[in-house]
Amino acid sequence: MRLFQAFSVACVTATLTLTTTVNAQEDDYLKPVVKSADKINQSAIQSQQKINKITGQLDSKLQQFKTVNKETDGLIVYNQQLRKQIQNQLNEMADLNASIDEVSVIERQITPLMLRMVDGLEQFVKLDVPFLPEERQQRIDGLRELMDRADVAPSEKFRRVMEAYQVEMDYGRTIESYSGIHNVGGQERDVDFLRIGRVALIYQTRDAVSQGIWNKKTGQWQELDSSYRTQVTKGLRIAKKQLAPNLLSLPVALTD
Repeated sequence: MRLFQAFSVACVTATLTLTTTVNAQEDDYLKPVVKSADKINQSAIQSQQKINKITGQLDSKLQQFKTVNKETDGLIVYNQQLRKQIQNQLNEMADLNASIDEVSVIERQITPLMLRMVDGLEQFVKLDVPFLPEERQQRIDGLRELMDRADVAPSEKFRRVMEAYQVEMDYGRTIESYSGIHNVGGQERDVDFLRIGRVALIYQTRDAVSQGIWNKKTGQWQELDSSYRTQVTKGLRIAKKQLAPNLLSLPVALTD
């Protein structure tokens, strides 16, 4: 019995010794493996960190790429619009150049036209009823001086010519009274002229003793008898706005 117990103790001891020895050997084998595993894990962690960093950079670059793409698309649309605007401006410039060329042609043509208009106006005044002769002739002389001026634009010259024509047109539908000197019976007398449109031009001396009318057919002045004195005086007062407009009994045309 004692022998068996001693053997058992010896076996246990041997077993423990063997186990310890095996464990020690296993530790010697496992330590390098564990170290290698740790290195692999550390390398994997570092690699994952690099991957995460690269992924973040890729996401940032992707966002930048999308932003640049949007800006590029906007610039393409903007450039297309600018090209259209530039083309429209080029078309407008071409139209303006063509208009300038046309203006130059018109200017060369309109100057002789204005000169003919002034000549025609002067001829008309000479053939018309001789009212306000000095004023009307001065207007024509002013137009001729204007035509010779280089510092006045053709548009302004044309406006002034048309203005003179308008004044002459207005004479035909107005009544007017003005003072002047007239030869009456071989003497220069102060008189009042009464113009009724272009149908009658009458004078009356300041003392209302003498009056006369322009005879369109003969182109001369002809005396009126005293029966027209009241009507002429009335017409003068109406023209001076001293009386309200009213009917007048006056000759409008005298013939031989």
